[in-house]
Amino acid sequence: MTQSLAPETLQKIKRLDLRARMVVRGFLQGLHSSPLQGFSVQFSEHRRYNRGDDPKLIDWLVYAKTDKHYVKRFEAETNLTGYLVMDLSKSMGFSERQSMTKFEYATCLAASLTYLMTMQKDPVGLLTFRDKLRAVLPARSRRGHLGDVMAALSSMTPDGTTDITASLIQTAAMLRQKSLVMLFSDLLGDPGEILSALGRLRHGGHDVIVFHVMDEAEVHFPYDGPVEFEDPESGEVVTVDATGFRDEYLRGVEAFRQTYSEGCNKMRIDYVALDTSMPFDKALTEYLQQRQARF
Repeated sequence: MTQSLAPETLQKIKRLDLRARMVVRGFLQGLHSSPLQGFSVQFSEHRRYNRGDDPKLIDWLVYAKTDKHYVKRFEAETNLTGYLVMDLSKSMGFSERQSMTKFEYATCLAASLTYLMTMQKDPVGLLTFRDKLRAVLPARSRRGHLGDVMAALSSMTPDGTTDITASLIQTAAMLRQKSLVMLFSDLLGDPGEILSALGRLRHGGHDVIVFHVMDEAEVHFPYDGPVEFEDPESGEVVTVDATGFRDEYLRGVEAFRQTYSEGCNKMRIDYVALDTSMPFDKALTEYLQQRQARF
């Protein structure tokens, strides 16, 4: 199933809605035979016990299995409002092999999550940003809204410079209802400032997932000899000896990701490190495993 959900395979399918449907169906088929079977049901019907909850509501059968206190969620608690927050900066349009760009990968994953949430009748909204936040679609669960989200995602083009920090601060100020905020970005900015802005979302009571999308070449650095690199947003050009620079670069990428991973973990934010070679079922499984570990 993984091969059929590889980015190079899905790229042959031009319609985003068909890509998303294929990803979700393949993922759900794989879930039935994986250690995560039944996890989504448990997650949707239970929540962690919080101080002030009636102890009578604790599900002791779940406690016996997990050694953690859960309470059954009431019907009113099971609906989750989600917001896709998409980075539209020019750097997201990068692809070394001219295959699926970071932005195309992010939109396919976002569309798949929209499809999953719509199946559960959860409202989903769409926000985008470059130098500032732009509200595109409010969160809705009505019939036809899935098509609206797919059409909006399909029409977007990555271009221009970005200000992730300012856009996340705007997001935190704009969202009044506690929501699930799903950020899709290459996170090319100051990690300290970006993490601080993510902290504002958590402080506002929002659940946050960071999908850190990088091109496979940015992660693995498959270059040799003199190579010229251009910053897609500033236009700055530098020439480096890739062979001599590789080890230092790879250490820097690992530290870059680790900074976000540790910073997010401290704030109970889910951080999912991805690159454009990762099959989409694996990307969704990485996310669910983190959610399972945290809850």
